[in-house]
Amino acid sequence: MTDFEALKNAVIKGKRNDVTAIVQEAINNKEDINAILDKGMIPAMREIGDRFSRNEAYVPELLIAARAMQAGLALLEPLIAASGRKSLGKIAIGTVKGDLHDIGKNLVAIMLKGAGYEVIDLGVNCDVAKYDEGVKQGAVIVGCSSLLTTTMPYMKEVVEHFKGSGVKVIIGGAPVTQAYADEIGADGYSEDANGAVKLVDSLLKAC
Repeated sequence: MTDFEALKNAVIKGKRNDVTAIVQEAINNKEDINAILDKGMIPAMREIGDRFSRNEAYVPELLIAARAMQAGLALLEPLIAASGRKSLGKIAIGTVKGDLHDIGKNLVAIMLKGAGYEVIDLGVNCDVAKYDEGVKQGAVIVGCSSLLTTTMPYMKEVVEHFKGSGVKVIIGGAPVTQAYADEIGADGYSEDANGAVKLVDSLLKAC
């Protein structure tokens, strides 16, 4: 039987090999994949995210925890798909047109996956048509990331494109602020990956 506390600690400490070993053993023993996620991996990502928000953990720790989580998810994803487990919702996320930076976007994507959401990762240099592709695949929230002040204005085009469609647009990235989100009419802003998960939680609960 899986030691969920050991799995949780392995994720939090970023011990990728330990995570894959524990998850693989659970799969070999035909254990409940929902329990692996709900009692081990998801609580771990929530915990490391909360520590980050309290300044008790920093970006490097968040990144190695996210990579460890991703290693475990890679083993579980085919089984999750086959089991018919319902995600909490579909989110499409991408870095906006003209911007090729993806570390922050990748971190948010992994944190959302870790929280139980299905993430459609659109990659970098995403124009409106690319975000539309995510919505056609069922995304109810679109996440726009930008690391450059020169690409940030494209977020306004994305917001205006989806206005009135029922699709929520959230934004984030180093130069982005709550004031800018308010200015362009975005549905939400977060300054970090853990905040993005909480923002998505609140937006979907409000639907």
